[in-house]
Amino acid sequence: MWLIRTALRRPITVLIAVIGIALCAILAVVRMRVDIFPELNLPVIYVAQPYGGMSPRQMEGYLVFYYEYHFLYINGVESVEDKSIQSNGLLKITFHPGTDMSQALAQTIAYVNRAHAFMPYGTVNPFVIRFDAGTVPVGDIVFSSPTLGIGQIQDLALNRVRPIFATLPGVSAPPPFGGNQRSIVITINPERLRSYHLTPDEVARAIQSGNQLMPAGNVRTGSLLRIVNSNSVVPEITRQLDDLPIRTGAGPTVYLHDIGYVLDSTDIPTGYALVNGRRAVYEPVTKRPDASTLSVVKEVRDALPRFRSLVPSDIHISYEFDQSGYVKNALLAVAREGLLGALLTGLVILLFLRDARSSLIVVTTIPFALLTAVVALWVSGQTINIMTLGGLALAVGILVDEGVVAIENIDATIERESDIPLARAVLRGVEQTVGPRFLSMLAVVAVFVPSFFMTGVTKALFVPLSLAVAFSMVASFLLSSSLLPVMFMWMHKKRGADGGPPLGVHSSFEAFREKWTRGLHHVVGFRWLIVGAYFAIALLIIVVMGPRLGQELFPEVANNQFRLRLEAPYGTRAEDTANLTSEILRQIGETAGPGNVTTTLGYVGTQAAAYPINTVFLWSSGPHEAVINVALRPGARINVEAFEEKLRHILPPKFPGCTFSFEPGDIVSQIMNFGAPTPVDIAVTGPDFVQLRAFTQKLRGQLGEIAGLRDLRTEQPLDYPSVNVDIHREMAGQLGVTAGEVATSLSQATSSSRFTVPNYWADPKTGVAYQVQVQYPQPEMTSLQDVKNIPVMPGDTQHPLLGDLATVTDGITVGEYDRENGLWKLDLVANVAGQDLGQLSRSIDEAVRRAGPPPRGTTASVRGQIGPMRETFTNLRIGLLLAILVIFLLLAANFESMRLSFVVFTTTPAAVCGMILALAVTHTTLNIESYMGGIMAVGVGTANAILLVTFAEENRRRGADSVSAAIEGARARMRPILMTSAAMIAGMVPMALAWGAGAEHTAPLGRAVIGGLLAATLTNLTVLPFVFSIVQRRASVISPSLDPDDPASRYAEG
Repeated sequence: MWLIRTALRRPITVLIAVIGIALCAILAVVRMRVDIFPELNLPVIYVAQPYGGMSPRQMEGYLVFYYEYHFLYINGVESVEDKSIQSNGLLKITFHPGTDMSQALAQTIAYVNRAHAFMPYGTVNPFVIRFDAGTVPVGDIVFSSPTLGIGQIQDLALNRVRPIFATLPGVSAPPPFGGNQRSIVITINPERLRSYHLTPDEVARAIQSGNQLMPAGNVRTGSLLRIVNSNSVVPEITRQLDDLPIRTGAGPTVYLHDIGYVLDSTDIPTGYALVNGRRAVYEPVTKRPDASTLSVVKEVRDALPRFRSLVPSDIHISYEFDQSGYVKNALLAVAREGLLGALLTGLVILLFLRDARSSLIVVTTIPFALLTAVVALWVSGQTINIMTLGGLALAVGILVDEGVVAIENIDATIERESDIPLARAVLRGVEQTVGPRFLSMLAVVAVFVPSFFMTGVTKALFVPLSLAVAFSMVASFLLSSSLLPVMFMWMHKKRGADGGPPLGVHSSFEAFREKWTRGLHHVVGFRWLIVGAYFAIALLIIVVMGPRLGQELFPEVANNQFRLRLEAPYGTRAEDTANLTSEILRQIGETAGPGNVTTTLGYVGTQAAAYPINTVFLWSSGPHEAVINVALRPGARINVEAFEEKLRHILPPKFPGCTFSFEPGDIVSQIMNFGAPTPVDIAVTGPDFVQLRAFTQKLRGQLGEIAGLRDLRTEQPLDYPSVNVDIHREMAGQLGVTAGEVATSLSQATSSSRFTVPNYWADPKTGVAYQVQVQYPQPEMTSLQDVKNIPVMPGDTQHPLLGDLATVTDGITVGEYDRENGLWKLDLVANVAGQDLGQLSRSIDEAVRRAGPPPRGTTASVRGQIGPMRETFTNLRIGLLLAILVIFLLLAANFESMRLSFVVFTTTPAAVCGMILALAVTHTTLNIESYMGGIMAVGVGTANAILLVTFAEENRRRGADSVSAAIEGARARMRPILMTSAAMIAGMVPMALAWGAGAEHTAPLGRAVIGGLLAATLTNLTVLPFVFSIVQRRASVISPSLDPDDPASRYAEG
């Protein structure tokens, strides 16, 4: 091979190239992004639409519907989902994989603008954002003060800190949580309003006219062009608006101070943030999909002093719920396991070779192969994450295969042809192994090729791992054909002078090999029975034990954080829910023990209409909901899952009427839920809401019987308390009042004029504009009678109240309307405890069947983690079958024989069985990591089988019978096979033992590789020779070549 000759002719060039690769790798590591997962690239766009005061039914019918209708015109749409609660609507557009998301985003904005033309007056434009499931908060900046109010803190965080925070590299900065937007609030007294025969709308219109923004233009005086400054917008808002005339003309003038007062305050609060049980403000630190978690967190921490300098000194700013430590632990665990694996691999090689120089040569190729792979990953646009590091760690053991085979054959050549020069022996020994090594490398790489044909999240996760393994294997092949012979020549110039034994002569190993060979000869007469028993046992293990393995999408990892979602009785006011949340947090602290709860951070209620984008990051359906993040002290030794189960028994009796649901608090589980609040989500869709609700309730009863489900609930509030205002249009018409006038007065009394009569004022001190709104004092609107007393129409003779024109009654309404592709949707969500997700998914399927046939047009689909898990495993199974087919065809082309390809794959069932047994013994689930470990074991086992079959077939073609050729092949290839397998198993041991924090992620991968490779190696050295002898016993030794000039062809001339 030209590469080997070139390397031996230009050894310094080879050395320089290797050094250059190392330098490039250092640069690559510095430049590459570091994160827990690769970019998932989910094709999703969110549209967040606010309208303060609109009921859920109004939001759904008059705003969200038009978006949903128009979005179906966008190219590549897979589904349109939407949620509608009071004041907020949220739409999620999912596109088919491969959609050009830049074009999709442009089309979405275009159709947003078109849909906007059909919406009610006062509708503001929505937020449109492309949001990836991997874009979850990596921490929170918390603002608190003992002296300032929440509104003041919110304003400072929004207008002073956020502009700097948003410019940090990689940061996506939503508005702060916890306070509402600063506003100039005009609170009108209902009694005085009625006494002056005024309506809320008349007040709002008067203020709009008396505080109106208009361009003033310029005045030319002499040679000067002067800018005109007008006070059409009052400079001193609180003082000058007080004296604004509301009604003039006949009778006394009514001023604003006669009927109310002006306050520099905030919009009506809809939610509160709680930090350690006290009200505060926090800013979620979210990163862009293409940003690194570690770099974003570092940027934010470095910027904290700058943030503190922008606000008053009594505002305390801290960074809480830092997820970067979790990411660091996971990545360091993989790196640490890889280094330990490399060390153990080197010791195994030394044990087998008994030659420090040769061992050093083989081990030296490992780091340089990995560094080459890092450079290739950087060039291909990959990042440093748990999948790429896992691929590199996975490759450590198998990387020695190329070097071991080359070294072993060089030594064999030296022993066999002792009269030739060392350089010639090295050249010949390496050249002879090029074919088998290249084929073995392709066999390992081929098992990962199908990952490139997967779609969605599966592809996003597995392509980086596959590339890491493939680049490492290719680099190892090239290094063993270039650097290895050069180092061998440099380090063995005086080989044999020290009196050491040749590599192949080790009495202990030779004795073992001879005993093994004699054993094969003794049982060869029973080869049919052995082969039959092997396939029968393999089939039994796969069929019986395989389905019993637990299944989950990604391995669970111990952590010290969790999230609790509290639901008080529907309609509970946000301030009462906040007080209740503080009591619950105290109970959690008592249950955990003194000092074991380090930080709690929660949000109570819904997002303010001024910050609709926040609904993308945290969705809640009403003021009765609270979402609490709890961080436990790392050294507390509290098992989070057991602690959650304990709280499930403690909290409900102490807080009757409340429901509790636990959600993942760690970044990995949040990402793997793909936006769902819990791992289990059963979405029921249908065209008839009444029938849909009845079937969902029936299904919920069946799901309640599943022992492994926890916190089962209907996600949408269906029985929300309401006030029904039934306008009598005929009576109103007789009084000259329209239904619109009634609705306007009602809106401004129960909500505000913020959306219906927009008005603005700019603070001259900061240059920041705020809205001016008219509203009733919220504490005084507390009964149906207060609603009835709202003035409707101004006048001097008739002064009707709302109660005169409408019937006002209590009622029940739906608190949240969800739709998907035009159909109503209800979600049953739940957590998992005591069962694996795979077993639970089968129980859920059975529960759906027991619920009976759904109404016409109604369907129930299982989502959360279950849907992606099933899709991923299906893709992996198909991928494994495709990999086997690819390798089979590759081997058939190489051997020019279908029979030999079949013989090589004798080891595949053993690898699968070994993986199953290893997972069962260690109580490990079948997940993404263990599946990839099994695939790797299949690839390595196949590579080892190729070495044996290649040697055996060469012996058979030289005249040996199939039995002797097979046993001799096992004897001759035993050492490289055992060395490769032992080295890889040793390399996987640290990973399988899961030492250190965050190491649980990759433990299943190591265990699957160890189990699969142990079984495959044993099969290669025992069963495979017998299968070869059976399959090849009557095979011709004549080549299938049709070339008459080929001496091996039966058609050769002469």
